[in-house]
Formats: sequence, C-alpha cells, structure tokens
Amino acid sequence: MKKLEKTEDLVEQLQRFEVFKNIEAKPLQWLIANADYVVYETGDHLFYPGKKPEHMQVIVKGKFDVKLSRNNETKTLGIWETGYVTGILPFSRMKEAAAFGTALEPTHVLELHKDFYIEMVSVSYGMVQNLVGLMSDRIRTFSHQRYQNEKLMSLGKLSAGLAHELNNPASAMVRSADELYRQIHTTPEKFKALMTMRVTPEQTDQVNEILFDKIKNWEPDSLSLLEREEQQDEIVDWLEDHEIEEGDDIAETFVEFGLGTKELEKLNDIINGQHLDTILWWIESTLNLERLVIEIKESSDRIAQLVGSIKNYSHMDRGVDFELVNIHEGIINTVIILKHKIKKKNINLIKNLDRTLPPLKAFPNELNQVWTNILDNAIDAMDAGGTLQIRTFEEREFICVHISDTGHGIPEDVIERIFDPFFTTKPIGEGTGLGLDIVHRIVEHHKGEIKVESRPGNTIFKLCFPIHQ
Repeated sequence: MKKLEKTEDLVEQLQRFEVFKNIEAKPLQWLIANADYVVYETGDHLFYPGKKPEHMQVIVKGKFDVKLSRNNETKTLGIWETGYVTGILPFSRMKEAAAFGTALEPTHVLELHKDFYIEMVSVSYGMVQNLVGLMSDRIRTFSHQRYQNEKLMSLGKLSAGLAHELNNPASAMVRSADELYRQIHTTPEKFKALMTMRVTPEQTDQVNEILFDKIKNWEPDSLSLLEREEQQDEIVDWLEDHEIEEGDDIAETFVEFGLGTKELEKLNDIINGQHLDTILWWIESTLNLERLVIEIKESSDRIAQLVGSIKNYSHMDRGVDFELVNIHEGIINTVIILKHKIKKKNINLIKNLDRTLPPLKAFPNELNQVWTNILDNAIDAMDAGGTLQIRTFEEREFICVHISDTGHGIPEDVIERIFDPFFTTKPIGEGTGLGLDIVHRIVEHHKGEIKVESRPGNTIFKLCFPIHQ
C-alpha cells in the first residue's frame, strides 16, 4: 500500500457513487481533505481476520474480493468494485474483521479515520445519514443472504435424509416385486402338481388351518441368528429323512414363519405321507407370496409415512397465522426426517413425551426449524452410540421441551456466543452460524425462553413456551 496524490476530480468521482449522490461538494471536499488516498496493489489486503477496523474505506477505483477462512477451508463471499464503501462506518459496533479483503487489481481507496466521525456530524448530517443507511442495508442484505444459505443448507440436509429414507423402502419394493414376479411364474407347475393329487375336503381344511395360522401369527425377525440356524438345520434334517429335495429353500421360509418339525409331522399325518413334497412346496410358495406382498405393503406404507411427515413438517396448504398446534407432531416429524443420521451413528433415542400437554399457539413451520437445528446439532455433536433424549412437560404456565445429548459438550469460552449471528464452530460448508441465532429469534417471536447447560457428556437445550399468549 502506498499513498497517492489527491486529484481535483475526486469530488466529481464521489458524487457519481450512490452513497454520495445527494451530498454537496463542500462536505465531500472535507472528506477528501481528511482522508488518506492510497493504492492497494494486486494481492494486497484491505483488511484481514483479527484486524481492528479504524477507517472507512471508499473504493474510488478497482475491485477486491472477500474470502472467509475457517478450519483450513476458504470460501469466497463476493467481489466488490468501484463505488463500494467498506471498513467501519459511523455508529458501527464492529470490533474486528472476520475475513480477508484482497485487491484483485490496483485499487484506489480513500480512507477516513473513525476519529473524524464526530466532526462529520456537524459537517454534513446528510452524509452521516447516508452512511448509516448504507450500514443498515449492508447488514440486512448480508443477514438475508446468510439466512437463505442456512435455509438452503437445511433443505439440502433434509433432502439428502429424505432421499436416503425413501431409497430403502423403494429398493425393497423393487426387490420384492421382482421376486414376486419370479414366484408367480413358477406357480403354474406347482399348481399342476397339486391338482393331480387326490385329497379330501377334510384334508384340505386341515392343511389350510395350519397354513393360515402361520400367516396370521407371523412376526418377522422374531428369532436371533443362532435360533434361526438351529431350527433351519432341524427342518433340513427332517426333510432329508422324508426324501424331500432342495430342502434348504423350503426350510428357510418355514423357519421364517415358525413352521417347525411339529407342524411337518402333523402335515405328513394329514395326507398319510402321500405327495408330501408337492404339499410342502405349495405351502412354501404360498408363504413366500404372502411375505412378498407384506414387504411391498410395508414399504409403500413407509414411503407414504415419509411423504406425510415432510408434508406436515413443511405445513403445506396451511396459512401463515398463529395456530393451535400439538408440539409433539413437529418433533416426531423432524425425528423421522433426521432418522437416517440417527441410524448412521447408531444413536439411542429416548422420547419422554407428555401426551396430555395442551396445544400451543404458534407458527408450526418456525417451530420445526427450531427442532431441526437443535436436533441436528445434537446428532453432529455425538460419537457413534451416543444417547439423544427428548422430554416434554408442563411447568407452571409453560410448555417445556428439553433436548439433551451425550456429546463432547460446549466449551465455556464458546457457550456465551452460540446464539450470536454468524458464530459457528463447524467447518465452512457445514454451518453458517445462523442456525442457533434463528432458533433464538423464533423462540423470542413466540415469547418463549431458551437456555443451555453443557458439560462433557451432557448438553441440554431447555425451551419453554407460554401456553397462553
């Protein structure tokens, strides 16, 4: 950086900038006279993290970019050119720069020290108003952009989670449908063999009684792996003793439906040992078809549940006014949407929900943002196998929600800042620092209170909302 000679056309140049358009020449001459006129060469920093701002910087010519570095990652926030005003402005409370401002080409800058701001009020109150308005617009625009980024990141997380959750039942449906197609196309041969048998109506009823009893009382995955293997070996041995070929395939289905050697003996007695292989294959085919249909139904129900949860979460087709809501609906829908992250970390989820709580007058969509941010942070804070607990209860005239996790905790030097805008301990791309700021604003909007207590292994977010408002 080096000083430049101030030229006569500087006043005219400044008047072309939006912030100085309605300012007369005399106040601008005062500004130029008291400011330093410098040039930052390409690659020079106009400001950098930790630097205490002491000057208002008016970009007379050139451009610079702003980059934020955190956890060895760098993200470009934007490029600003001629006419932009940066640095500390009148009445600004900025204490230090948080990013790098780097000249992309030789950049000419007027720098006015903050010590002149009091004098500026008497020189041109209109210029002070313009600069304060610029600061307000800058904060509003920057906050809006970061807020939108936070919403997009949240939407991305929810979309990824929903896609993951939908993929499992959808894949299961495809597998089951393919297997169902194969099974149906092998049924005619089995049916033909069945039709050549000569069984009485009484025998048919007795076989059906056993078959449909197993279908009615089927409990999927009710056996441990060891129990399943032991029962399967027992059935295979029985089938081999009765000269039934490919008994392994039959045994696997029979074990799944709880049809053991006791029922096999009974079936053998019913048909007097005749056509036993045909009867058993027909039973296996029927049970298998039943299993596939149930799997398809369960998968489709799961998809419908997920779609319903995301619809309720976003509160589609609802108005934007306060409405009476069951606080548990939003919490449960949020848990369903974040279930993929909970399962991925094998987190133990404990829900102590007081279902007798009265409805709360609230904006349901905003409350869902609260649950999403806090629960998502809690999941991220824990290692695999942690415990996440959600408790709801009534306390005096408040409905309270406590969300606790067994993560590493929030350090004492950080906990006082977690609700500050743009403060985050997450790497770039994982958090904008607006999540808990948004939570705090939403809770205040509902006239509620939020507190946090933390130590290693136990962090609790305590939220309370007034029942009557």
